[in-house]
Amino acid sequence: MLPRVRTLGIDLGERRIGLALSDEDGVLASPLGTVQRTGDRAAVREIARIVREREVGDVVLGLPLRLDGTEGPAAAGARAFAERLGAEIERPIHLWDERMTTVQAERAMIEGGARRSERREKIDRVAAAILLQSFLDART
Repeated sequence: MLPRVRTLGIDLGERRIGLALSDEDGVLASPLGTVQRTGDRAAVREIARIVREREVGDVVLGLPLRLDGTEGPAAAGARAFAERLGAEIERPIHLWDERMTTVQAERAMIEGGARRSERREKIDRVAAAILLQSFLDART
């Protein structure tokens, strides 16, 4: 029997960081919230607090690849953020292709009837949930 552990999904944005959390069985991802990105040090501290409080076992951080699959400056920034976070939380961090997660989140919210203001408020955490669900599905 596999240990019951939660996984945290992170959609790293320039202004906001979307968060999602799995259930203890690692089957279902749900949007959790957002962290304002006023600086990486403060964001890392806040995410580390959430990791401790929610008893997170590992983390999935979106890797923003270009459409052709290559890495650019945004991917390098995500890798640097992962290093900073990893030093703080001492948990495994998995970098996961996040291409099109925001587009998928936007479409899902439109289909669900969300207003523009509501989409703007929730898009980051919904994208994080899509990213995390993709990771969880690939593990099974």
